[in-house]
Amino acid sequence: MEEIKNILSSSNIPESYISVLFKSIGICCITHISSEICRDSGEAAMGAAAELWGRGALIAISMPVIKGFIELVGSIM
Repeated sequence: MEEIKNILSSSNIPESYISVLFKSIGICCITHISSEICRDSGEAAMGAAAELWGRGALIAISMPVIKGFIELVGSIM
């Protein structure tokens, strides 16, 4: 983990973006596992709801990245 952190920090990517990246990976894994467990249990609607909540969580934690992107586009124009 420390080696990955060193590689990413040497690429001049802000620490906040790296944090969002790792949180997103965790949310995706947890969402996928929980939705598959629900589907295997015969609860397809609950699995779809888990995926929807996972997508909402990804949007919520990626807001700083989206804001930075919009500011970058605004400064270019």
